[in-house]
Amino acid sequence: DLAASIQRGSLDWERALRCIRHAIRSTPSPDWWKRVLVVAPFYRGSVPTPGAVFTCDMICEATIDRIEWLVFSDIFFFLMKSGCIDFVDFIDKLGSRLSASDHHILNTNHVTWLLAQIIRVEHVMTALNTDSRKVETTRKILSFHREDRSSDPNNPQSILLDFISSCQNLRIWSLNTSTRDYLNNEQLQKGKQIDEWWRQVSKGERMMDYMSMDDKSIGMFWVVSYTMAQPACETVMNWLSSGGVTELLPGANVQPNERFMVMREVSPLPISLLSGFSMNLYLKLVFQMEESLFAGQVVPSIAMVETYTRLLLIAPHSLFRSHFSHLAQRNASLLSKPAVTLLVLEIVNYRLLPLYRYQGKCKPLMYDVTKIISALKGKRGDHRVFRLAENLCINLILSLRDFFSVKREGKGPTEFTETLNRITIITLAITIKTRGIADADHLLYLQTMLEQILATSQHRWSEKTLCYFPSILRDLLMTRTDKRGLAIQEWQQSETTVINQCTQLLSSSTEPNYVMTYLNRSFPQHRQYLCAGAWILMQGHPENINSGNLARVLREFSPEEVTSNIYTMVDVLLHHIHIELQHGHSLQDLLLKTCANLAFFVWTHELIPLDILLLALIDRDDDPHALRIVISLLDRQELQQRVKLYCMNRGAPEHWLYTGIFKRSDLQNALGNHLSWKERYPTFFDDIVTRLLPVIPLVVYRLIENDAIESADRILGMYSVFLAYHPLRFTFVRDILAYFYGHLPGKLIVRILNVLDLSKIPFSESFPQHISSSNPAICPPPEYFATLLLALVNNVIPPLNSNSRTGSMGDASNNSVRGPHNKTPATPQSGPANASEGQKAFYQIQDPGTYTQLVLETAVIEILSLPISASQIVSSLVQIVVNIQPTLIQSSNGLHGASSGAVQGSVLPTSPSGGSTDSAGRSTPSVSGINTSSFVSRSGYTCQQLSCLFIQACGLLLAQLPPEFHLQLYMEASRIIKESWWLTDGKRSLSELDSAVSYALLDPTWASQDNTSTAIGNIVALLHSFFSNLPQEWLEGTHVIIQQLRPVTSVAMLRIAFRIMGPLLPRLVTAHNLFNKNVKGEYLRKKHMQIRVHEKHKVLEELEMSKRWGIDLKEILSLLLNTLVDVFGKNTQPPVPVEASEITDLIDYLHHIIHYEGQAGPVQANSKPRPEVLSICGRAAESLRPDVQHLLSHLKPDVNSSIYAATHPKIAQNPS
Repeated sequence: DLAASIQRGSLDWERALRCIRHAIRSTPSPDWWKRVLVVAPFYRGSVPTPGAVFTCDMICEATIDRIEWLVFSDIFFFLMKSGCIDFVDFIDKLGSRLSASDHHILNTNHVTWLLAQIIRVEHVMTALNTDSRKVETTRKILSFHREDRSSDPNNPQSILLDFISSCQNLRIWSLNTSTRDYLNNEQLQKGKQIDEWWRQVSKGERMMDYMSMDDKSIGMFWVVSYTMAQPACETVMNWLSSGGVTELLPGANVQPNERFMVMREVSPLPISLLSGFSMNLYLKLVFQMEESLFAGQVVPSIAMVETYTRLLLIAPHSLFRSHFSHLAQRNASLLSKPAVTLLVLEIVNYRLLPLYRYQGKCKPLMYDVTKIISALKGKRGDHRVFRLAENLCINLILSLRDFFSVKREGKGPTEFTETLNRITIITLAITIKTRGIADADHLLYLQTMLEQILATSQHRWSEKTLCYFPSILRDLLMTRTDKRGLAIQEWQQSETTVINQCTQLLSSSTEPNYVMTYLNRSFPQHRQYLCAGAWILMQGHPENINSGNLARVLREFSPEEVTSNIYTMVDVLLHHIHIELQHGHSLQDLLLKTCANLAFFVWTHELIPLDILLLALIDRDDDPHALRIVISLLDRQELQQRVKLYCMNRGAPEHWLYTGIFKRSDLQNALGNHLSWKERYPTFFDDIVTRLLPVIPLVVYRLIENDAIESADRILGMYSVFLAYHPLRFTFVRDILAYFYGHLPGKLIVRILNVLDLSKIPFSESFPQHISSSNPAICPPPEYFATLLLALVNNVIPPLNSNSRTGSMGDASNNSVRGPHNKTPATPQSGPANASEGQKAFYQIQDPGTYTQLVLETAVIEILSLPISASQIVSSLVQIVVNIQPTLIQSSNGLHGASSGAVQGSVLPTSPSGGSTDSAGRSTPSVSGINTSSFVSRSGYTCQQLSCLFIQACGLLLAQLPPEFHLQLYMEASRIIKESWWLTDGKRSLSELDSAVSYALLDPTWASQDNTSTAIGNIVALLHSFFSNLPQEWLEGTHVIIQQLRPVTSVAMLRIAFRIMGPLLPRLVTAHNLFNKNVKGEYLRKKHMQIRVHEKHKVLEELEMSKRWGIDLKEILSLLLNTLVDVFGKNTQPPVPVEASEITDLIDYLHHIIHYEGQAGPVQANSKPRPEVLSICGRAAESLRPDVQHLLSHLKPDVNSSIYAATHPKIAQNPS
């Protein structure tokens, strides 16, 4: 209802369009669109879409404004299919815009091409077939055709655009006889050329060779995909199966009567060819491929799997499906087949993980995979599916950067394995420290989440690990008891029995059938020590034991029993090293023997998974030998050779660009004896080595925590080529720099950055010089920081309107597909040749997902990598913001004019802003060292608009940085405000000062447009932009600003304090009341159940803990009231008398926010303040002058003077 009430052309309407245009440009996930868009009334059922904020009219108008139509088809198809755009209304409005000479919309035949993409959507077919306006709509569609010959007629895109009107006419001709009279006969006749070409290339038995097509053939095949999608689909499927089939030879442990037929390999279809197919062909291909992949009788080729994943990556909005639920709906029995489960797990883990993250579907996927893990972890012998699912779950948990429920149902201990529980804690630490806790309810859930995780985990993290954890997490985990001493005691009690059993089982003379005897007769508490017992018996000589029996027993164990064996073996071997050291043995000899024994387990006989072993060892980093063993294992030649072989066989990390024939690895070579035993289903992308991709970054974290900087540097250097295959390596780099900010030497920072493909990251041109400077104490010049902000303005901040920018958004209408055709697609260019970088296809920026995110996160990485302090960085950024407008105006008077072209009301609609001239007549120096004319011309905005957007960009950037930067911002902001000459110049009259400050604070955006912006107005606008982007948890330090501004000595300063904190208070109120409601409610519930006394105390402790976590609104209110006392206190002697009537608006605001807090939301007619808040106000009022006390008389708990107190049930009943 609110969205529908917004008037077209109003400021709110422009705000909405600005947001939608930016979304269309930066392509957020379909999940975002579904949450914010209203379904068009024509398609809506009886129930409107909940939570939607943009109407059909808004999305329709913003869509028409879309200049880069050609890379827009995926989103457009999605929006049209979802019913968010009324097709008939859209065509009407598009026709009106074109008839009004809005020529930029229609430069080539791309509008016809775009409409051809959606012509088979149900809503569109209904409109063209049965709607009463079908004739008029058809005529308008046909009128959009533009005959425009390209200078390169053989270019595939030109061929498609040349024939697209013919395709459209043919489709409409087949839909409805009543509209045939309006069709273009010339275009219908042109369709015969398409038929003729198709007959020529498809006649006879000759197979179409997709790897050797010339440009004309590619263009014509794209055309065929619009007119004859089914035959085109069949030829693609025929190509992928053209290699024939072969029988997979049985392994040594497999029954000979089991037969597997496997497709022979061919080349997957290149993405440059796939990118030009019609959406209709995409849908048909995906359906056919899924039938072949998951329901076929033959094992599919890697080429088919790879082509299938490429299709999903090309059109993430239109083709995405959550595989487990999708396959369950399609055929419930499919996922009961281990082969199907394995294939789905491999596809998601090694190809589609970034896509799931982009879609916001990692959490549902995690729950689906957890079900598999829960079903298998106690089941004997099912190791392959379990370990793959566990590795996928590790990747999923590490990919999450917001809070998540560890159980879909929300109650009880997790169904995670011990490994996953530990990984979840590490992910929580990284998320909280690097991104904060976004919502207040997440703060509340944290305690419950930890209880669910730790209920089944015995682990305690080391002091060195905990010291880097965020305090909110560290406080909860510090109290955990270390159970390792108890575990060693249990081992010592069982050692004799275990060694006897192991001696019998692992003797070289033991019969193989004794394995079953051991499995059936041994106790579970003894079985968990099997690997530890074997390790003791080896005594540095692995050949001493019967490896065959050990392998058989471990394969017959359940996966979780194997995990338990690894963890206990690590504890025992570390304890054993200490015992041996006490007996005088050499540490070096002991470590060599230990590594030889572990190499026997991992490489010689492949008895246990290396990734779990490494995770177990790094979790014992408080033992001085654990990390040395980890480094030795990563140094071993066996692993180095495996990694080298993997990289050589897999080709470049950008698998979607590979056009050669994939080579399938032998099952045993890929997975080792332990995982491949009795398995026949071949691998596609899985390998023991790939399981290490999430583990090596965690090893690096642990090495840094333990000050092993040189080792961390060496491991990163050794595995940098391998880490290129990590699907989320960009996120890894960003997070590790934020997590250890201030603790990383410059050399290690450079090594971390080299994990990235630096040529594909939009770093500033001078960035490499600054991080490798011989004098790191020198701060980069202002132009460097201004360039960072300009990149955010051009690529991250939503454009002000569709026509306000002149240079940064290219018209992409000369090409017609998502990516240009390239016969050798090794150059990952995307979108049209002259389109902005923001139009890169998703598959080219899978991490972080959109170009907007890439630019923002790259700026964060640059800031975190600079070898200077946070205070220097913040000071440089703030100085640019404070002085931005005079800097721009002084250089732009002859370029753009001082105030021409600014669109009033449209600048920075979400928060006040401004440039930085002084309205009171004093000249403010501009920022030296900035080529401002270049900045204005490169932005496409006027200098007034650009100054506002710089402020918004700076606030956004600072909000992404760790809390160390926030404190510096608060200190710098308060310093600038206090040192402002307005507030320190004693010659200015009080009325002049108040007038100037009031003007600056009321509307700094308009001030920027008439060149009267102030430093104070700009710094307040920066703080508001910063606050609006902060997560809830990081708001807790905001009161520092007011503390730094005190003592407040004037009404002007008082207004500044209130203006700074004003927008924050509603957010703080919501959080504060959420804490009170949830935690106190939990206490009362337990009290009602007559719980034991110690449990009551526990809940009260949780209440106090939650208050510490949350933002104390009372503290903020107390601070604001104290600033009143600073100016209007009984004992205050202001230099000039101030009347209480001058602050009636501030008193009104206090009344409002106190009622808002009492209501826990917008004020209602029956809203009442809370008694405790009235008490705070009453205490503060006692220190105020009588005339100001009178204004606060109702904000007291005194029933005789306060109407609020007299009518409040609790206070009225108990006035004391």
